[in-house]
Amino acid sequence: MTRLIINGAKGRMGQALLACAAREPQVRVVGQIDQGDDLASLIDQGDVVVEFSFHEITPVVAELCATHQRALVIGTTGHTDAERARILAHQSRVPMVWSANYSTGVNTLFWLTRQAARALGPGFDLEIVEMHHRHKKDAPSGTAARLAAILAEAREQPLAEVLRHGRAGLVGPRPAAEIGMHSLRGGDVVGDHTVVFATEGERLELTHRAASRETFAVGALRAAQWVVTQPPGLYDMQDVLGLK
Repeated sequence: MTRLIINGAKGRMGQALLACAAREPQVRVVGQIDQGDDLASLIDQGDVVVEFSFHEITPVVAELCATHQRALVIGTTGHTDAERARILAHQSRVPMVWSANYSTGVNTLFWLTRQAARALGPGFDLEIVEMHHRHKKDAPSGTAARLAAILAEAREQPLAEVLRHGRAGLVGPRPAAEIGMHSLRGGDVVGDHTVVFATEGERLELTHRAASRETFAVGALRAAQWVVTQPPGLYDMQDVLGLK
């Protein structure tokens, strides 16, 4: 039995996690934390903290987990470089899974994107299109950012130099090395991601569409059960699913 503490329990993902955990006999929620609650007072009761709150909170949660030797699953996105550095400072003390997306389908998309980029080579233009609900605060999504990083890694390119967010005006011909990124927001879209590989005469598109947040919640619960058995270190959903 894996004992869970959910941080961000009142949010959309927190509610999905609670619903899925209630149907999973191998996990038990021992703490539901949200704004104004004291995680430190409950953390010793759990085996793992599942963090889906706000990016500025995650470093504090990571420090608490390191201090109390509790595993950590991070689903929050939008971290600054400074926040990311503070979180990663604890990876040698506790096991943590940090993934841009906990869907098994999306993680298969990550794998397929890498394979396609390598197989198709530099002759294809690369574009990423993502769409989420109107309430999402960060853009691009963490999943889209990870897709861009995978494409840059596959082509051995410095991502910061080739990433292009949208286009407007007389931008001129498209540079061959460019990775386009486009974020759409509207309605109640849970999460759509498409990677486009385009060249003269043909186009390949890899698309994942999420219809329910429970898709992500099920994956996060799977990660929580997996990470408590691991040594200290930084892992992602690819490790959980054995895709590496």
